[in-house]
Amino acid sequence: MSEICSMSALELAGAFRSGELSPMEAADAVLTAIDRFDGSLNAFCVVDPEGARAAAEQAHERIRSGGALGPLDGVPASLKDVFLTAGHPTYRGSRLLAEADGADDPASFTVDAPVTEATLAAGCVVVGKNTTPEFAWKGVTDSLLRGPTRNPHDPELTPGGSSGGSAAAVAAGLGPLSVGTDAGGSVRIPAAFTGSVALKPTYGVIPMFPSSPFGTLAHAGPMTRTVTDAAAYMDALIRPDARDWSAMPPSATTPEKGGYLAAALAAVRDDDRPLAGLRVAYSPDLGFGANDPDVEREVTAAVGELERLGAIVEQPTLDLADPVDAFHVLWFAGADAVLRPFGEGAVERVDPSLRDALSRYAGFTAQDYLDAVAVRMALGARMGVLHQQYDLLVTPTMPSVAFPVGADVPPGWHSPDWTSWTPYTYIFNMTQQPALSIPCGVSDAGLPVGIQLVGARFDDRAVMAAGAALFERVGARVPRPQIWAGR
Repeated sequence: MSEICSMSALELAGAFRSGELSPMEAADAVLTAIDRFDGSLNAFCVVDPEGARAAAEQAHERIRSGGALGPLDGVPASLKDVFLTAGHPTYRGSRLLAEADGADDPASFTVDAPVTEATLAAGCVVVGKNTTPEFAWKGVTDSLLRGPTRNPHDPELTPGGSSGGSAAAVAAGLGPLSVGTDAGGSVRIPAAFTGSVALKPTYGVIPMFPSSPFGTLAHAGPMTRTVTDAAAYMDALIRPDARDWSAMPPSATTPEKGGYLAAALAAVRDDDRPLAGLRVAYSPDLGFGANDPDVEREVTAAVGELERLGAIVEQPTLDLADPVDAFHVLWFAGADAVLRPFGEGAVERVDPSLRDALSRYAGFTAQDYLDAVAVRMALGARMGVLHQQYDLLVTPTMPSVAFPVGADVPPGWHSPDWTSWTPYTYIFNMTQQPALSIPCGVSDAGLPVGIQLVGARFDDRAVMAAGAALFERVGARVPRPQIWAGR
């Protein structure tokens, strides 16, 4: 079990093709690890041993007969519990959904979300669904329905959120692939806190259905342990789906040069300077953030590696204004809309911190919304101009490291809002740019630190290529977590 759970998705796929391993062995190893370790993590809300083993046997037959569906055929994967999955309920961490009439009727679980369909079409073996806070509304992962999810580096700490179940599973070796959602940092926050990799692609590159209540802030993205695995998964997830009217055609980010995996592999070729000539703007704070000293130290050191890889790094003065007030209008208008179908008393039955937040951010007018959209558009224009001069913008993913589980904010924090401790993530949901988080070092306490690479809209392949090259240099600086299925 230990060796299999330590392998990346692409390593597993190679072992399947060579006959060294079978998809059944991989599925069994991951299911055994989930059974052994998830009681300490709570990364999964659904585990499907029978379905996973049946899918693994089918993958084995395809691979053995030369009909593999792609480079990830037979690889174990999981899905955040916001994506519809035929055969299983999707409760989104909420008792409102779990207790609704017909919520447990298997006849109603007949639809797959686009990412579910794409994962299955790639031949991945879905072992289960991952925990999320209620309606994926905040930056940590706990809910009244499922309880708290814990960080494999230290179970007394949060893995972040809202895709914290996916991040905890991937980081702990409970399957090398997962897919989450990100409307304000929800794949990047837990990636930074758990020492894993996550991409928030350009909005619309991965189709979404049903539409997120958070509208065009919400993206789906891969969560993995390596950048090349994320690239391979991206190639699978960009499968078109007519149900998403706002989705972009695959050609928007995968032109004739090839896909994400091709870009990532080209960047990790045997070359000392694969990023020669890449223009990088490094901003440690975007003009309004503040970092723990050890976080800034690790990120600055990783930026130095970008220079050694050939990138031309400058540190321009951005002096951006924090767009959090506009983000709150866009965000909480969506959160309020989520609860309306459940009736007037619904707010009394949800996460108390969500209820409190909605009381703080209520009564927005149409003019407030239009003003927030105007801030968003101006910010997008500012970023567009920036990327005329720079290929990438680099920041810390998070200004601090993971804090104790069970709290929405760090101890003694000055604000109850999750946005107050995530200043470098939600801004790029507003601008819809691709943003990749990779592990780059550890804090003085030995906890993971993440670096964020941001590109111009639709320049996702460049982000992935630079991330792959940098990961080769810095990814190993974050050790395996305390809870690790490969031990």
